[in-house]
Amino acid sequence: MGFKGVEFDVMLAGDGTPVLIHDETLERTTDGSGEVASTPYSELARLDAGSWHGPRWRGERIPAFEEAARLCRELGLWANVEIKPAKGQERATGEAVTRLAWDRWRGAELPPLLSSFSSEALATARDTAGELPRGCLVGKIPPDWAGRLRELGCIALHCNYEHLDETMTARIRSAGYSVLVYTVNETADARRLFGWGVDCLVTDALDRIGPDLR
Repeated sequence: MGFKGVEFDVMLAGDGTPVLIHDETLERTTDGSGEVASTPYSELARLDAGSWHGPRWRGERIPAFEEAARLCRELGLWANVEIKPAKGQERATGEAVTRLAWDRWRGAELPPLLSSFSSEALATARDTAGELPRGCLVGKIPPDWAGRLRELGCIALHCNYEHLDETMTARIRSAGYSVLVYTVNETADARRLFGWGVDCLVTDALDRIGPDLR
């Protein structure tokens, strides 16, 4: 059903390099310690970021956003890029990620979608490269969702699927916005959400639910 793409979180290393990592600290997913924002990429690149997931992934390293962008272009993959700034780095992260995305996807038929929980990061993305599409990322949908999307120039609302219902899906889409939901790992949930009109979903189990949705 539809097309597949990738979703990844991007924050800044201590030297300002945009890198792909979920946590602001290193302990949970690497053999290192400390804060990502305080560690230069030369050190991050030496860490084992795969063993926590299982022996098969031992030795995997933290990729730079530039590497991931290049691979997406080579493979023709669409990307949902979450700008995930460490505290106090909202503007810097928004600008760095957006500039790199604009440069690496220049001329692409399907540009990446930049999303963030941070309104400041999204506003910076808007002001840096307004041509790149943006999505406003929330947990529960706030009462002022429509105004927030307008102000930030977003094309989509991204939310936790557990806080979405069919009526709200219809309201968002009727207002002219797309709906992306996270993190959907059961086929029954995916079918129900697509039935409501959800445009895109994020999953950790594409190998399981992907084939069932064809």
